[in-house]
Amino acid sequence: MPLCHKLVVMISLAVVFLAGPGCQMRPEHVADDAPDTYGLWEVGHTAFIAVDSARDNRSLRVDVWYPVDPEHATWGFLSTYPLLFGFLGLTADIAMMGKPVSTVPGRHLVVFSHGYGGTNTQSTPLMETLASHGFIVVSPEHTGNAQSSLTDTFDQAAMNRVPDVSFIIDTMLARNNDSADIFYNRLNPQGIGVVGHSFGGMTAIGTAAGWAEANADPRVTAIVPISAVIDPELQSEPRDSPYAGFDAGQLSGINVPVLLMGGTEDSSVPIENNALAFDLISIPVYRVDIIGATHTHFANVCAIGNWLMNDLGIAMDLWEPIGAGDLLQPYLDTCTGTAFPIAEVNRLQNLYVVSFFKRYLQGLLEYDTYLTESYALENEPDVSFMEKLPL
Repeated sequence: MPLCHKLVVMISLAVVFLAGPGCQMRPEHVADDAPDTYGLWEVGHTAFIAVDSARDNRSLRVDVWYPVDPEHATWGFLSTYPLLFGFLGLTADIAMMGKPVSTVPGRHLVVFSHGYGGTNTQSTPLMETLASHGFIVVSPEHTGNAQSSLTDTFDQAAMNRVPDVSFIIDTMLARNNDSADIFYNRLNPQGIGVVGHSFGGMTAIGTAAGWAEANADPRVTAIVPISAVIDPELQSEPRDSPYAGFDAGQLSGINVPVLLMGGTEDSSVPIENNALAFDLISIPVYRVDIIGATHTHFANVCAIGNWLMNDLGIAMDLWEPIGAGDLLQPYLDTCTGTAFPIAEVNRLQNLYVVSFFKRYLQGLLEYDTYLTESYALENEPDVSFMEKLPL
């Protein structure tokens, strides 16, 4: 079941003579608190390895995006999100490496979960935008179900997902309590969000509903499943697995705010999944259908394809021989011809995810403005929006 295209770029090139793109000055951007643009904060980026001693020393690569105080943001080098050889890859849009974490305490944590066989940097425009709006965003790469280590069965991968998120929450809250750590006293443990795409969207649901033998995590207080699998019978390749979807009892038992997002042209995880979930999940719940978006509009597929062609000079007819064949069809469907502009999907994703977390994690009621059908009707013709709220 292609829950997410595999952004696999395992390219067996003999030598690539290319300097890493991260050694650049960070570009200026206009600070704006509108949810579909960068926010008021500059953004830093770091990565570390977390080892879960309670699960046979399970090791996860973790990337973190965080706000940076103005006095530390006058200049810097953009981060690189590795795709080849551990150092070649996509250059961050605004995230700078090695910057001090903002000293403002009580930031809300958002955990991102990637798709099946994907990478934890698959949705960096959203990660950077959330951090610019004051969130600390952490994204684990799910070992055994990632492009770098696709070894687990479907059921094994499912059983690891929610425990991975809970472990990352544990890890970040421990760092929050460590006076020697860069994240000391930076986090608010009372409001934590989870957002995920595809299999990662199922992970987000699982943190609130329980999934694959893992209980819901009570510290998670708001979730955003994007293109998530709800009913296995609605998928293009149904799986005979008890973990391939969620039953009515699981969905109706969710007791935290939910924002469901997807594309109407998604053939892997049809938008009917969100319709089913919207009917079953208790209030408050929102549904955002982006008209014309496919499954891979919510990931970096275009950026990776353009990087292969423009930066490395590898034409599309060479992607299959060098091991990037899984990228070809998603790129053609998402990034060429009359495909819906991915930049607009990024903007809409930012608009609704930022507004939702500002409302339900930061408690800013003014962001209710964006979470209404009337706002979409007046301002966003490419969005079908629905809401169920308390009376």
